[in-house]
Amino acid sequence: MRVSNESPLLLKIVSNQRPIGIFDSGFGGLTVARAVIDLLPEEDVVYFGDTARYPYGPQPLEQVREYAEQITNLLISKHDVKMVVIACNTAAAAALGSLGEALEIPVVGVIEPGAQAVIEVSRRKRIGVIGTVGTISSGAYQKTIEEIAGINAEVTCIPCPGFVEFVERGESSGEQIQILAQRLLAPIVEADVDALLLGCTHYPYLARTIGSTVGESVVLVSSADETAFAVAKILKETNLETSQRKLGNRTFISTGDVSWFAELGQRLFGPELESAESHEWSTGS
Repeated sequence: MRVSNESPLLLKIVSNQRPIGIFDSGFGGLTVARAVIDLLPEEDVVYFGDTARYPYGPQPLEQVREYAEQITNLLISKHDVKMVVIACNTAAAAALGSLGEALEIPVVGVIEPGAQAVIEVSRRKRIGVIGTVGTISSGAYQKTIEEIAGINAEVTCIPCPGFVEFVERGESSGEQIQILAQRLLAPIVEADVDALLLGCTHYPYLARTIGSTVGESVVLVSSADETAFAVAKILKETNLETSQRKLGNRTFISTGDVSWFAELGQRLFGPELESAESHEWSTGS
């Protein structure tokens, strides 16, 4: 039977079987991928880690926007994804607006779900946000929290250069990271916040160190789970939920050393990340 003669229902089912595309500069977005897979185990997922060009945080937002557009084009053209999840705060700050306007498929970022969650858990509306230099300097979280909470929230936003590099070296504890955390997070402690948003997808891997530094009375909020809930909601609203009743396929792609990506990624993500495919950027790719 020719495709053009298929029923609208069958065409919808075929369309819905396409994977969800998730990307980040490296490993941090695996926290989002983990949450999406745990919540939506039947969905196929393609995860793209641009480890050859990480970290995005210190780079100009214009450059990061180009990276995000390049990766998104690849996910659509090569993997035919039905949704793009920007699992990187810096990339979301740089490119969510432009990609959302340009694409016909849904585009989800991590900023709004995280902002909504930290506002909900903050009793005194004294909120802290930590992120990369690029994310904090973009003002994306400040703007989003203000739009949601209005003038009722006092927000302290602090960049934390160095945290990403520790995570991507596989170091989540130790004297060096503790000393760095105490220095970087001093303004958060001084601001007497009651909720702290981890505004970088790498930071949940440092949650124990961050939590011990800011104090047990401060609620830590990761945007990963909230982003997964947003993905599920949008899939349902747009009739893009998969109809398959088996575990989805997981594809992992790295632009850097794939053996290193698989080794570290498996420790961070879990046993499903047994191997990764390689993608090398070239002119026109």
